[in-house]
Amino acid sequence: MNPQASKAQKEKVYAVIDIKSFYASVECAARGLDLFSAPLVVADKSRTDNSIVMSVTPYLKKNYGVSNVCRIKDLPQLKNMIFATPRMAYYIEVSAKIVSIFLDFVAEEDLHVYSIDESFLQIGPYLKAAKATPEEFCARILKRIKDELGLVATAGIGSNMFLAKACLDNEAKKKPPYIAYWRQEDVPTKLWKISPITKIWGIAEGISSHLSRIGIDSVEALAKVDVSILKEEFGVMGYQLHQMANGIDGTDIEAKYTPRERNLSIGQTLIKDYDRKGALLVLREMNDELCFRLREAKQKTGCVSLFIGFGGGGGSFAKQMSLNIATDDVYSLFKASETLFNKSDEDYPIRALGISFGKLSEAYSRQYSLLEDQDEEEERWQLTLAIDKAHRMFGKNSVLRASSLLKDSTIIERHGQIGGHRA
Repeated sequence: MNPQASKAQKEKVYAVIDIKSFYASVECAARGLDLFSAPLVVADKSRTDNSIVMSVTPYLKKNYGVSNVCRIKDLPQLKNMIFATPRMAYYIEVSAKIVSIFLDFVAEEDLHVYSIDESFLQIGPYLKAAKATPEEFCARILKRIKDELGLVATAGIGSNMFLAKACLDNEAKKKPPYIAYWRQEDVPTKLWKISPITKIWGIAEGISSHLSRIGIDSVEALAKVDVSILKEEFGVMGYQLHQMANGIDGTDIEAKYTPRERNLSIGQTLIKDYDRKGALLVLREMNDELCFRLREAKQKTGCVSLFIGFGGGGGSFAKQMSLNIATDDVYSLFKASETLFNKSDEDYPIRALGISFGKLSEAYSRQYSLLEDQDEEEERWQLTLAIDKAHRMFGKNSVLRASSLLKDSTIIERHGQIGGHRA
């Protein structure tokens, strides 16, 4: 019996597996290109130069300093640059195949899909039967992904989910074989040496700045400071930061998290400057879309939030309003959004819009407004139900407002997208 596997069996051992430059990797695999030598960019070149880049290959990152967080205009001017138009439906299909491979190695309760390209696996219970060390077990998974899908995967391993993630981000991703294992005894020599502190998963710039103000500028200093000081500064989060800096994480992969308060939201970055009239047309279309999702979830909302992003250095506008009666009525919710929209009077072109519905509750029954004609409300509701049915049966473009034919409308194009990108 492998003594390392036996020891790992007694402990909890987690792995977090990530696909390197996922979208670019998928496109390279589909084209038979080498991820590390192809100058490939996943972005829709048919849009403006301000369009967001979804992913670039490691070749562009290493040789040209290209960041994943950039726009088409920020890319180097290379004659051999390959542009791959995003196709979200295909990426989701590939992601599902990756998850299917994971489930050949671990049970569903030992798998947590964190994002389209990253998942946590509790591998400890499987090492003895597999006669493998944690590294060997992960190597088998990565080989399956490479052999079957042509994708390069990386794996960080740890005694808890946080250590596995820190290991992935700060060692496993750096070089072949793209597998690393951080044990508790590695905390002083590996976790504490990570710099800057914002490289630690869960520590953003705001927290880092706050820590710096109280004299904490390293992970080691955070681990060794009196925890009472952190509690005084951050409340319960201070204790969590101290535990994290010491490589301690009690998260259970099998525990299902249910958010205390949910919301539904929709947003889009506009491909050109919009005046207020054109932006209001798009806002109505977004309201229609979000209300459909609200009804499909059998929910009502008691709070509407609106975000507007302005071009020309105009900044942004955000406001919300609570409703007297929770509702899923598209007409009432657009009136609320329009009211918020009219409270912004900045004289700048509009480049981004977002709506969010909060304070959600189950839509068990309908409550009519005392200020409106109930027959008209009921007639409008029956029309809404008929349109919803048509959308389910024949697609979202089967029934549209006449305004969808106007040049400022974006709804027909958006119905052909997933996550703001072409399907």
